[in-house]
Amino acid sequence: MLWSGWGDPAKASELPEPVRLLLRDMLGVRAPHTPAASLGEVRLPPVTLPPPVLDELRAAVGADHVRSDDETRVRHTRGKSTPDLMRMRAGDGSQAPDAVVLPGSHADVLEVLRVCAAHRVAVVPFGGGTSVVGGLVADRQGFSGVVALDLGRLDRLVSVDAESMVAEMEPGLRAPRAEELLAGHGLTLGHFPQSFEYATLGGFAAARSSGQASAGYGRFDDMVVGMTVATPRGTLDLGRAPRSAAGPDLRQVILGSEGAFGVITSLRLRVRRAPAERRYEGWRFASFPEGTAALRRLAQEGPLPTVLRLSDETETMVGLARPEEIGALAADAGCLVIAGYEGGEVAALRERVAAVLSGSGGVCLGADPGESWAHGRYSAPYLRDSLLAAGATVETLETAGFWSALPGLYDAVRLSLHASLGSPLVMCHVSHVYETGASLYFTVVTAQSDDPVAQWETAKNAAGEAIVAAGGTISHHHGVGRDHRGPYAAEVGELGVEILRGIKERLDPGGILNPGVLVPPEGVR
Repeated sequence: MLWSGWGDPAKASELPEPVRLLLRDMLGVRAPHTPAASLGEVRLPPVTLPPPVLDELRAAVGADHVRSDDETRVRHTRGKSTPDLMRMRAGDGSQAPDAVVLPGSHADVLEVLRVCAAHRVAVVPFGGGTSVVGGLVADRQGFSGVVALDLGRLDRLVSVDAESMVAEMEPGLRAPRAEELLAGHGLTLGHFPQSFEYATLGGFAAARSSGQASAGYGRFDDMVVGMTVATPRGTLDLGRAPRSAAGPDLRQVILGSEGAFGVITSLRLRVRRAPAERRYEGWRFASFPEGTAALRRLAQEGPLPTVLRLSDETETMVGLARPEEIGALAADAGCLVIAGYEGGEVAALRERVAAVLSGSGGVCLGADPGESWAHGRYSAPYLRDSLLAAGATVETLETAGFWSALPGLYDAVRLSLHASLGSPLVMCHVSHVYETGASLYFTVVTAQSDDPVAQWETAKNAAGEAIVAAGGTISHHHGVGRDHRGPYAAEVGELGVEILRGIKERLDPGGILNPGVLVPPEGVR
């Protein structure tokens, strides 16, 4: 993973000159004044962990699995939001952990948490490092140091229960490897978010991830039937049946908790048979409201394809739904729907879905747009890196709401971004649908100011306020992290915040787990 950008460095590329000229003429984008820092130029704070604490950590997991060299610290600094990357590109490593600890078992994790609790060391659970909401930056105040708890050694497929269709897997498994291991049993999770190539199963659970095929396979939290969790107070072993009426479901306390309540060390996941066939296609609708109505009809009346997403007019015009063909679509392209079908009866499902889409005003564009989307479905983060290098601020934010609230939510977010940024390019798509509502995923592009981090933070805060006022949730699948704590507090209310603090205090009395993430601090209501 590129330390100052996304993914494989070999896949990074400069924007074509015509796109650079378009950005200059449309948004006033100019090349940055200073080049991006190299890895060796990143400024790191000194390691503050006392040597005796490092010795105890080495005793817990083995000397080879406690690392404090500069490169390892840099590679575990922050996540992959645009502000994260801007700071890294500027050579700012001020939030680097003091050390990176790689446990090899549940017992190792418990011992690391014991040592860190005893010595007031903050612990940041680290999977693929793909957080985009500040979820990998711990508050240092009151702590003797910070360690990143890298779960990469916990990377096994433990067992497969083919009769129950449940697989036990460790949290450090990266998604492609998990799919490879399951394929050996003829199975799949069916979870393919944009972070798929680098994210881990533990990260999916901790952030309530939702994949691009959620219409067919469900969200990741739908797949979790059980888990084992290490906390400073001991072990939680949750989930012993498909459904239960034995009180509140404590799995839901950990799902979405972003490492603030415990460290997931094992997951028991519902799996599906690997599909015999996959097919993707494109549809055109004249307007975003018309396309949204068609998606609502499918979500409420069926049938649902496996993949279903709708780009608004701007996103369709720019071609962001197909990042490798950016700018290739005409201005009168309307709104693009991508529909995907996976399984053993693809033709029959496709025919039924097509009848609904055509009956709702859609025009089939054939397989080319769908296959192009599928080919480039993980490419957008690379495009963001290219835009950052060219001098543009580009970032995403997402929300969800009930169908009746969706038009107002869409307008409110767009208006807030225009008010904050002047004349940005704001694009949106519906990425996940439910019977009662859907998500909205926005991409924003604007010229970088002299302080691009502050520029985006101002816009992001305004958008968060607009989301809360319009009745949406502050996050559908990115999570809360540090960035969304204020709006999240407004969303759950004062009593909800007190409940979160109570859970935190009971499971993590010393507050060492990812301090500053998820749980709104005192004074935030």
